Amino acid sequence: MGERLPEGYWLVADRQTAGRGRQGREWFDGRGNFMGSTVIRLGECDPPAHSLTLVAAMALYETILPLLSDPSLLMLKWPNDLLLAGGKLSGILLEREGDAVILGIGVNLAAAPDLPDRPSSALSEHVPAPVRGAFAAALAASLAGELHRWREFGLEPMVRRWLVAAHPEGTVLSVSDGPGEPLTGKFAGLENDGSLKLRLADGSTRAIHAGDVMLG
Repeated sequence: MGERLPEGYWLVADRQTAGRGRQGREWFDGRGNFMGSTVIRLGECDPPAHSLTLVAAMALYETILPLLSDPSLLMLKWPNDLLLAGGKLSGILLEREGDAVILGIGVNLAAAPDLPDRPSSALSEHVPAPVRGAFAAALAASLAGELHRWREFGLEPMVRRWLVAAHPEGTVLSVSDGPGEPLTGKFAGLENDGSLKLRLADGSTRAIHAGDVMLG
């Protein structure tokens, strides 16, 4: 039987040969970038597990923000993408196994891939890339703090903070959850459970619980 890893344990890789992102996409593992995974142990009184996607995004946002000379370059995109100067900076993937959530995070610290469907960005294009070990320690501390607030105060404060860091209401979004035409509308904030509110052309609002979101 495998060892039960405690919450707060991190595994940080030098390189990855089978990294993957949402919807089975391959994840770029450029040398000098951050690739790490950790375990979150769920308790009976914790907020809903799906809201950890917002927690992880906020922890990463708060880790990167102090590194930038121009904080306005950094923005969250639902549910957990970080955009730097409009390009995808990071990837976050959560998978549940029993009472554990495995959180994987990749960040383009030194180099960014050429993506076929969206622009990408690396932190080194704007500031000197941080030492990976120091970045990992800062991220671990940030995530621990965000998890404490999530458990102590619930999801509502997290939703409010996420909205402050995200694209403004009225931003045009396209949402795709597989084959077929994407659903297009305007960002109308988040529901109390953290799902996306999309205002459609007819004025109605639809809650989006999962999907691939593109700006514009």
